Amino acid sequence: MRRGQAIMRRPSYEARREGRTGCRCRYGFSMLELLVTVAIILILTTLYWSPNSGSRQRSLQTACQKSLQKVYIALDVYANDWGGRFPNVRGAHTSGEALDLLVPKYTSDTASFICPGSHDSEPPPGSSLAKHNVSYAYYMGRGVSDQQVVMSDKQVDTKAKEAGQQVFSTTGKPPGNNHRKYGGNFLFCDGHVELSPAAAAFSLPLTNGEVLLNP
Repeated sequence: MRRGQAIMRRPSYEARREGRTGCRCRYGFSMLELLVTVAIILILTTLYWSPNSGSRQRSLQTACQKSLQKVYIALDVYANDWGGRFPNVRGAHTSGEALDLLVPKYTSDTASFICPGSHDSEPPPGSSLAKHNVSYAYYMGRGVSDQQVVMSDKQVDTKAKEAGQQVFSTTGKPPGNNHRKYGGNFLFCDGHVELSPAAAAFSLPLTNGEVLLNP
């Protein structure tokens, strides 16, 4: 090779590809792009599964409905043995004291008495509900033929309520905050469950010696 003659080098693969396509192409994700993608996924997951998120509470409310329906099976069997009436304990001050009549003869599944959206701990299977906190309010004095509510999520108080009055927490703080500020479920005497916002969607009367017992 003569002196001064330029040394010719074989073009790199990237240079040859750029020459053919007219652009410099890049494949795959950079480390920064991967980190940003992972961060976005984590943020969205946290927002969805946060106890205070609406999406998370809707999921917990559905699980709560299933728990109440399990409790109703025990209530219905009990009523068959007691002339169509649900548990009634003279002098009961809490829902657990009245519902304790269901355990263990009519059900040993004490976990069903705990709302999935609450912070209440599950009683040991078959243990007395009177000695543990349950998550649900109970309308004592009713039976299967009544077209009213028999159980609900914890309420703000034990008074009768008209449609539109507050029944569950509006702030996400106690009382009545099983599902934070997203309302709660009602179990009716015929076994169906309805979801209500914090303001009662229907009237909740107390008549004929009926008593509303909160946990």
